[in-house]
Amino acid sequence: DVQLVESGGDSVQAGGSLRLSCVTTGSSECMGWFHQAPGKDREAVAAFDYGIKYYKESVKGRFTISRDNAKANLWMQMDNLEPEDTGTYYCAIGCTSFEDRWYEPRRFRYWGQGTQVTVS
Repeated sequence: DVQLVESGGDSVQAGGSLRLSCVTTGSSECMGWFHQAPGKDREAVAAFDYGIKYYKESVKGRFTISRDNAKANLWMQMDNLEPEDTGTYYCAIGCTSFEDRWYEPRRFRYWGQGTQVTVS
């Protein structure tokens, strides 16, 4: 199995910045970040899907996803953080069915354990 380890979560004040990292033992055309707020379902934030970069509307202009050339490690720069960004952030890689969309958790085969972000 592919292993994923996220890091970079922290507690920050609104308007602050964080950079999340995800180190994996795999490589994939599909790589993404998901956010799970307390008491809510996991939602896609940003992803690469066969060369196309996608963002959730509410993070456009604030978050930037990037990855290395090997398509094995993933980052997300998070600027101008808002209290609504609070939650656990999960890294995911591994394409599943082409019928699944980038924003659907089932699009990704492997998941990390998450890193906590708190914005106050």
